[in-house]
Amino acid sequence: MVPSGFLILDKPLGVTSRAAVDRAAQWFPRGTRLGHTGTLDPLATGVLVVAVGLGTRFTEYVQRQEKTYRAGVCLGARSDTDDGEGTITLTEGVAPIPREAIERTLSGFVGEFDQTPPVYSAAKVSGRRAYILARRGAAVDLTPRRVRIHAIHIMNYAFPDLDIEVRCGKGTYIRSLARDLGERLGCGAYLAALRRTRIGPFELAAALPLDADAEAARRSLSDLSWALAGSPRVELNARDADRFAQGQRLAWAGPEPEGEVAVFDEGGRFAGVGRIDDERRLHPVKVVSSPSSVAGRCGATDD
Repeated sequence: MVPSGFLILDKPLGVTSRAAVDRAAQWFPRGTRLGHTGTLDPLATGVLVVAVGLGTRFTEYVQRQEKTYRAGVCLGARSDTDDGEGTITLTEGVAPIPREAIERTLSGFVGEFDQTPPVYSAAKVSGRRAYILARRGAAVDLTPRRVRIHAIHIMNYAFPDLDIEVRCGKGTYIRSLARDLGERLGCGAYLAALRRTRIGPFELAAALPLDADAEAARRSLSDLSWALAGSPRVELNARDADRFAQGQRLAWAGPEPEGEVAVFDEGGRFAGVGRIDDERRLHPVKVVSSPSSVAGRCGATDD
């Protein structure tokens, strides 16, 4: 049976997300499909969720999950890359900023707002990656995008070093948050360190180091249904589960949850993602090709 599910890696400093996935590929049979569900910059460390086998069909749902970061911010300086890898320019005449002023300013970032990505980022400008254009010296004008930050907490502070924890939604740049915090405080700031500690149910405590082995990796595969953590759950009998897997629409007599739902068979096996329409029909959106072959946790032979 081809292994399927999600693997949590603890990406180390200085390693690209692609290189981490390439390392994980060595733990699985040749030809197994793998892909990460959200890039971490080389400067960043922590949770990198890798989709394995059928998991690659559900990466978009992992990307939607809430994320938690621990960020080190350096106040009183600016960086042309908004992080410690760029050219640093100190701000003259900056006095230590009271903690209360920082807390008040951070609170202004909680909620939904428009955020401009860093110039050195993977955001696209006219179909080109911004960082490629920036490295060539071209002017980069990025369009702000709507993001949501759920909470920000100060963990430690001793000027100029600020350590914060951020809970946020998809597409939020912590480098941009550090940069914009510095501008609002009037002193400048850049991201000095970043560690992702959680994506939805995928937590750092369960992450594997890159020097793990194949046996540990296969034991650590998470169920495909983790991609839908927090979504409403729908359970079907065996006959309807088979019809759902074949892409058929089903009459729905149960409650009418909003948006997409996680669909399971009566044995608790994940069958895929569905959507209930206004005519009370359950539409398959994305299915596990053969739910009856996915015993217990997906890829049960590898748990």
